[in-house]
Amino acid sequence: MIRIDSVTKRYPDGTVAVDRLSLDIPDRSITVLVGPSGCGKTTTLRMINRMVEPTEGTILLDGEDSRRQPVTTLRRSMGYVIQNAGLFQHRTIVDNIATVPRMLGWGKQRARERAAELMERVGLDPSLAKRYPYQLSGGQQQRVGVARALAADPPVLLMDEPFSAVDPVVRKGLQDELLRIQDELGKTIVFVTHDIDEAIKLGTMVAVLREGGRLAQYAPPAELLSHPADGFVEDFLGADRGIRRLSFFPSAALELTTDAVIRSGAAAGPAAATGAAHLLVTDADGRPLGWAAREEATAGDVRADRLLPYGRPFTPGADSLRVALDCAVLSPVGWAVAVDGDGRVTGVVSQQTIGEAIRAAHTEGRADTEKAGVAE
Repeated sequence: MIRIDSVTKRYPDGTVAVDRLSLDIPDRSITVLVGPSGCGKTTTLRMINRMVEPTEGTILLDGEDSRRQPVTTLRRSMGYVIQNAGLFQHRTIVDNIATVPRMLGWGKQRARERAAELMERVGLDPSLAKRYPYQLSGGQQQRVGVARALAADPPVLLMDEPFSAVDPVVRKGLQDELLRIQDELGKTIVFVTHDIDEAIKLGTMVAVLREGGRLAQYAPPAELLSHPADGFVEDFLGADRGIRRLSFFPSAALELTTDAVIRSGAAAGPAAATGAAHLLVTDADGRPLGWAAREEATAGDVRADRLLPYGRPFTPGADSLRVALDCAVLSPVGWAVAVDGDGRVTGVVSQQTIGEAIRAAHTEGRADTEKAGVAE
């Protein structure tokens, strides 16, 4: 565990970047530092590996003062990933990844074998090994940066806005990859971002810092969204924090109906009795094709070119209520399509039913909070 104990960073001109910050960063988790520009999150990260020295206070690594270790030894025991990867442009990808192992005295062959292993782990094609950074896309370069940080198998990984310079689609892929790698390796990760959505998605714990480097709130993402500590935190979370909170509510309990689902070329049967204005048409394997007006579906002659798009489906259990609601909102008929892992329709659900599930989840959440209060 990393313990930041009453740490302050004050510069000679009197500027206070971090002010009496105390945090317990749990082992084998992702702790995210988030906040506006000038709140001291990057300074805090750099104090952990002593790229910046604290003015006051102590940073403990597994109970030992970090200042007792030689600074070079300390830094080599921690992976460090920055924005734009910070790769050596004159070195191949495999040699970039092998940098720290080589500095630690590994033989060239062993270091390159480790690099090749990590390329596979972070989702890089082995054919890229002999290329140079400028020959890779931004997302590929960031993957190289993550691989390089993991090369010597450090227990701690520091990440300073590593995905902020790539486009949203690549960024989502990198976030998902980081969560997968963390699930496999269980590192202690301290991650800096200014993006609250990224913090909520990645963080086991989230520390919200305010200007001047003071801690506003430190909590798991679900608690942060449901109980912001003050107006600053509430404003920083944004007006749609209620929607974000739905990410922590499972969709497994949603009541799906198959009455409004018919197979192409088949009679509607009991579907006509649902009163639904549209029915979902599937192919012979049960995969969605689109929505048909009920009158056309019950007539038994549904033209493919007249089907409305079914939008994006969700998978109950694997996806949250937020995803299910988003699918229903984006649907042209206001109903979300549920599919299994093979993409076959398991049912459909209306916005009204999702709304009822959301209200039930909120009620259950309030009850759990009240029970916890009584227990305390």
